[in-house]
Amino acid sequence: MRPTRVVLLRHGETDHNATTRIQGHVDVPLNERGRAQAAATAAVLAARGPVRIVSSDLVRAAVTASTLGAAAGVAVERDERLRETHLGQWQGLTHAEVRAEFPGQLEQWWNSATFTPPGGESRVQVAARGTAVLAEVAAAAGAEGGLVVLVAHGGIIAATVARVLGLPQERWFTVGGTGNARWAELAAHTVDDVPAWRMRGWNVGVDGG
Repeated sequence: MRPTRVVLLRHGETDHNATTRIQGHVDVPLNERGRAQAAATAAVLAARGPVRIVSSDLVRAAVTASTLGAAAGVAVERDERLRETHLGQWQGLTHAEVRAEFPGQLEQWWNSATFTPPGGESRVQVAARGTAVLAEVAAAAGAEGGLVVLVAHGGIIAATVARVLGLPQERWFTVGGTGNARWAELAAHTVDDVPAWRMRGWNVGVDGG
């Protein structure tokens, strides 16, 4: 079969991003810069002829995806499994506020795939959601293959990529986040009826970074 290529695209910028305020499942819209980023990215990815677009249902991702869908002429599907990590009691706080109220925990979360923020979920849990979507995308592609775009969030993209590339959990922290409106790209090949993934690009953006 032709390889299925999957772009995991992070949404454009929000005011929370611009002020280092943690979003998680908080439904924050794109700001003006984020909408411009979504439009510029849509022009580039639409030219590659995506055959399917699946998005997190959070508005910042959904608007990024709908911008791409309009440019590519592809209907956008929504899947809540592509939501960002639920960060529990940290949501809505800045990094500085988390450090003040929960000393040492932010660094624990950055360095451990199994650490769970109070009331939230771990990277392992998030990666399970993302991996399930990837597996379904690859299975549904059949013989046609083609480019699929998953529009999601920085945390779930990093965790999912770390898991599907087979990194040990204690090394997941080495996969950094993607910037706003940047993406990772994977290619799937079926090995013994199981999708095996390889990296084609990381933190790619319209500026070539």
